[in-house]
This record gives sequence, C-alpha cells and structure tokens, in this order.
Amino acid sequence: MGTQLQSKGFPTGASPESWNIERPEVITAIHRAYFEAGSNVVTTNTFGGNRIKLKEFGLENQLEQINMQAVQCAKAAIFNDSQWVAGSMGPTGKFVEPLGEISFDEMYDIFREQAQALEKGGADLLIIETSGDIGEMRAAALAAVENTSIPVIASLTFNEDLRTFTGTDPESAAIILERIGISAIGANCSGGPKELLEIGRLLARNTNLPIIIQPNAGLPKLVDGQTVFDATPDEMAKYAREMVELGVNIVGACCGSSPDHIKAIAEATIGIEPKQRQHQFGLRIASRTKSVEIQASKAPIAVGERINPTGRKALSEEIRAGKMDMVRKEAIEQTEAGAAVLDVNMGVPKIDQIQAMKTAVNRIQTLVDTPLMLDSTDPKVLEAGLKQYHGKALINSVNGEEQSLLEVLPLVKRFGASVVGLALDDDGLPATKEKRLEIATKIVKRAQEHDIPAKDIIIDCLVLTASAQPEAVQETLQAIPLVKEQLGVTTILGVSNVSFGLPKRPFINRTFFSMALGVGLDAGIINPLDINMMMALKTSAVLANRDPHAAEYIDWSQHLDESASEISVQRPTDKQTKDIGQISCIFELLKHTVVTGDKENVVARINDGLEQGHSAMDLLNKGLIPGIEEVGEKFGKGIYFLPQLMLAGETMTASFHALEPELNRIGSKKIGKVVMATVKGDIHDIGKNIVSVLLANHGFDVIDLGKNVDTEFIIQRAIEEQADIIGLSALMTTTMTRMPELIDKINEQKLQQKVIVGGAVVTSSYAKEIGADGYSKDAVEAVSLCKRLIAE
Repeated sequence: MGTQLQSKGFPTGASPESWNIERPEVITAIHRAYFEAGSNVVTTNTFGGNRIKLKEFGLENQLEQINMQAVQCAKAAIFNDSQWVAGSMGPTGKFVEPLGEISFDEMYDIFREQAQALEKGGADLLIIETSGDIGEMRAAALAAVENTSIPVIASLTFNEDLRTFTGTDPESAAIILERIGISAIGANCSGGPKELLEIGRLLARNTNLPIIIQPNAGLPKLVDGQTVFDATPDEMAKYAREMVELGVNIVGACCGSSPDHIKAIAEATIGIEPKQRQHQFGLRIASRTKSVEIQASKAPIAVGERINPTGRKALSEEIRAGKMDMVRKEAIEQTEAGAAVLDVNMGVPKIDQIQAMKTAVNRIQTLVDTPLMLDSTDPKVLEAGLKQYHGKALINSVNGEEQSLLEVLPLVKRFGASVVGLALDDDGLPATKEKRLEIATKIVKRAQEHDIPAKDIIIDCLVLTASAQPEAVQETLQAIPLVKEQLGVTTILGVSNVSFGLPKRPFINRTFFSMALGVGLDAGIINPLDINMMMALKTSAVLANRDPHAAEYIDWSQHLDESASEISVQRPTDKQTKDIGQISCIFELLKHTVVTGDKENVVARINDGLEQGHSAMDLLNKGLIPGIEEVGEKFGKGIYFLPQLMLAGETMTASFHALEPELNRIGSKKIGKVVMATVKGDIHDIGKNIVSVLLANHGFDVIDLGKNVDTEFIIQRAIEEQADIIGLSALMTTTMTRMPELIDKINEQKLQQKVIVGGAVVTSSYAKEIGADGYSKDAVEAVSLCKRLIAE
C-alpha cells in the first residue's frame, strides 16, 4: 500500500489512513488493481489505524470512521463473489510490560477498538500483521478473537536469524498463538521470498493451522532516487509455488509488490493443493524464545520446584518484602541445572499475591528462556500471571471439584494454556487408582467441553506420604499407566511429597522418582539441583527407550565431574551467573549485576564500591562496561535476546544516574557524540530508542531527536552539537529516500559527520548504494560500528 500510495502522489509525512476519507477513490482504485490481478483477498489501508499510531497525526478521535471507511473503499473494488476484504491491523510501535510500559489490558483495548471498527465497517476477516513482538501479538489476537465474530489471521515478521524482533522462533510462535482462537498463522514482510521460504517450512512442521506467507518483493534498492524492490514477478511466483507445496495455504506479497507480482503468483498457484498436515503433537508450552513438548514417546522432563515459598522461610520473607533476588537466583540456577519448566508460586499468606505473581513472572521471563508453570489456588492470581506471560504457560492446577473446574478451565481456554489436572475432588484424595482415573476422566471431559484438547492436559495422580500411608504409594504408581492408557494424556508428579516425615528424604525421593519413571511418568516436579534426581531422570529415559541413541543423556553427562566419592554438576561455560556469595571483587559483582539485569540492586552495589574507595571511573570501566559488553556478546551469539538486552540497558541506565554526580565532578570524557533520529515521515522508533540507550551505556554522548524529524533539522543539530556521527533509522519503504537525501546534503556542505543507517527495511547493500558510512542490523552492531568510526 505504501509504495502504491507513493506512486499516486501521496505526500511524505502524512497519515496514509487519512486518504481513506480524503481520497477514497484512490484507495479503491489500488484495491481494484489487485483484485483484477487475481487476489482473492485485499487488506485495508489501516495498517496504522490503531489509536497509538493515529495519535501521531492527531487523528485518534476519527479512529472508527477511518477504519470503517477503509473497509468500504476495499469493498467498493469487489467485482465477484470470490473476493474478500481483510481488515489490516499493524503494530503500535510500543512494547507490552515487562519490555515496555503498556499493560496487557491497555494493549488489548487498543486492538479491541480497531478490530471492532473494522468488523463494523464490514470486513470479512482480520489480519494482524508485521508484528515483531509476541507479547503485543498475543494481546492483539485475543482482543480480535474475543470481540469480533470474523476469522483472525496472525502474521509475524522475522529477522535473518529466523526470530522476531524480540526473539521468538516460528515454533514457539505457533505454540503460543494456535490455541487462542486464531484461524491462520504466518509471516509477512521479513525480507524477500527466499528469506521467508524457511519460515514457511518451519511453520508447516509445527502447526496444523492454515499458514499465510507474504514476503516483500525482494530487498530494497535505490534507483534514480526511488526505492525499488529487486524481486521480479516470475521470481515471486516461483517461490509462491514452492511454499504451497510445503503446506502454505495462503500466499501473497508485502512491501514493494505490484499487481504484476500478484498476477504472477495467482497464475503460478492455480490448481495446486497445499500439502496436507496432520501432525500429532504432545503437550506443548513455550516461553517467548523456547518451547518444550511433553509426550509419552519423548524423554521425561524436570519441572523446577524451588520458586515456591512453602516450607522456605527465607524465600517467604523476601517475597513478603517485595524483593525478587532469590526468585531470580533460583530461576537461573534451576535452568542451568536442567529444569525444562519452572514452577512459579507466590503463595505467601497476607500479601498481594496478584502483584507478587505479576512481578515474579516479569522478572523471570526477562532473565531466562525456560517456560513457566504458574502455580496458585487463586484463579485471580493465575489470570494475572497469564496476562503478564508472553508465552504459553502450564497452569498448576485444576481438580475435580466443581468450583475449580468452573473457575480454572475458562482461563486455560482463554489464554490457550495447558493445565495440570489433580486427581482429587470434593471428597479429597481418593484411595484407589480407579477413583483417580474417574476424576481424571471427569477433568478431561469437562476440559473438552471448553474446547481444550486432551493433549493440553497433564494429570497428577498425586502421592501421599509413605510414612503414613505406604500402601497408597503403589496406588499412585499403578494409576500412572492406567490414566495414560485410558485417557491418552501425559502425567506429572510432585515427587517430594512421598518422603515427608522420613529421615534422609533425598534417598526416598530418588528411589520413588525412579519407580514412577519406570511406569511411564512424563514430568517430575523436583529439585533439579539435586544431582541424584536428575541422574534418575536422565538414565531412566535411556533405559525406557525414551531417549533415542542416549543423545540427551550423553549431552547431560558431559557437564558432570566424577570424583571418588561424589558426582557434582560442572557449571556450563556460558553460565549466566554465580552465587552472589562467591563474588568477592566489586568489579565482578557489578559485571554480574549487568549481565543478569539486576537493576533493583545495581545502585546499592555501586554505593558499596564507592564506600570501599573505588573511583567512579573504575567501577564503570572495570565492572559495568565489561558487563554490558558481555551482554552484547551473548546477544550476538543468540544466547540472549532483546528482552535481556533491554533489561541490561535499564540496569546500565540506573548505574549511570547513580554515578553521574561523581563523573561530572571529575569531568569524565565521552567516547564520542552521536545524533540519533528517525527520518521525516516515519513514526517508528523502537529500534532507534534501543540503539540510543545502548550507545549511552557504552560511553557515547547521545542526542536523540525522536521520530519524524526533518532532514535540515537533523543536520542543524549535528552541527550545533559538533556531533561525530549521525544515526538514521527508517522502518518504512516510503521514507527510506530521506536517508540519501541527508547524505547528499552532508556531502554538499562538506561536513565531517559520519552517517550510519539502520531499520527494518534497510540493508547493508542499500547503505552502500546511498553512500552511508556504515550499516547496523541491531543495537549491538551499532555500538561496534560507532566505536570503529570514532577510532578512524
């Protein structure tokens, strides 16, 4: 739409959506051209039609009119009964908590408003597109599904590393989104057709939902002062055919695509049936960046039990005080010890458990990639955690009691979660395996009435204390295979219950765990720091033929150190952290604080360092800067993703504020000065903001001019500030031409400033074509580039 509008004389810097009202005939003509080329569906000119984006142009009060009129413009172009209109919903440019300041409820409401306006206008379906953040997409998809009666498509955009802007891979995206009621999932933008072919392949392997793929018409280039795309219609058609053969159901094109591209795609795919997909998945959950599948044919998993205050006085007191240091430490250590899932329980009496759960989920999901099991008996606490979590959670738990079924199952359904079903009811824990099966059957049946499939339920057959009721242990062990065979579900156990009241409890736990694994247990809620429990888990998988070629066992065993009397875990070389008590050097402690994003404690540790007599410059150069550099290295290696990068950036920002008086007093020198701006006509600034923060954290003086900034003003401020570098960002193909415009003016005036460019639509080859001094694909690369340019 952007390139088509540009060709019709659309002025740079205005709202494309305004033409739905001001120039409806132009919008209708564009839609008609694509219908005539062979499109079955066109998307409305409402990509920026949400309240946040329209506010940039003072149009937020016309939201309903703009969206409804956009649908009418598209409807007016229809000329046969196999043509439909999809209401387009693009990103807000803001992050949902904890990455940003917008709450889940606020983001939900923003998309609800637009979705309802589009449906009211007559849209046949909705497409939420070009989303780079699964947190925003999840809120948007729920809002659209719950507040309209038309199909909803979720389409994300991926980077070269096959992950979204905030680190989500196609498999995790499919797992998170497919159970919340969307009708299709896919990808758009993200590069040319070649780049999106692998995304289509990965989605086809990981979901049975219909898949949509809409690549750009190749990569942008500058020709005679105009931004053009290098993929021909024939090339687009070739890849479209390949995608259909992979199993893609809906094909199209995104940025830079003309009616000629669509015509070629339509002709190439006529009569081809998409490859049928009937995958049989197990119970699947996912964090923003990592997925876990629990299935009878796969190795059983460990669920880390240690983020639970029951019986743990120190953790209870810390949670009561509103602190999360122990929670953070347990999340890291359990993940490193091999926990595939982390149980999160904030059940401390007489506290605000809703707020505690929200805080814990936010802290953990920005620190580790391990999927979470949200654990509470209060449905309101579970709901709060589900809203905060940018993944598909496992809920612990529902049981056979009527109140539990009525309160918990709707949450499981709404948020597309999986759930632990406890084999107990109003009469308590049953004595026999048959009664446990009966309760489990009731839970599965009631769940299916809520459209929750059996594969999203994992049954806990529950174990009593062996010292009090030793005969009940055998009932539990016999119930596990019975439930699996009769209901086709997976099973889980809280193992340590068995040993209460007995001495040397770890011995009992280990043996019982091995026995449960031997009869088919799929997941154990255990202490993963107990090497004997992990040994039982890994070795049983080999002996039960649930670990093909012993691959997982071999990988795990390589991290073990054997001595004459004991076996202990050898910490991985890329370990995120170490026990705080083991760090004696203040510089190492500060580095550790940045690497783990511990912004709550960084100021106190800086003050400790100053009190010990260390200079502000030493704390900065020997502790903080090495920390942010390590974060950058982890980001570059794909160990860390945007959430961890942002959290480390916030920690550095807090540290600079604490050190600022001392640094000002001694007159600390900055590495260099950088003027940053999003170019004129472009109102996107997420990437630019992250670059600005990271540059400042590495010692640069950054002047951030904001977004939609006039070329002359950027140059003027660069001269006034005596800047070394000008950093330009653009997300839209229609605004990319502002970059060569500024570079030409810099050259004409013979100014000394270097110009670097970046943004979603910008490439390294484009940067070379326009004469930029450098290109960076992300914030970490921008820091290295600026350091190199300053050194030159």
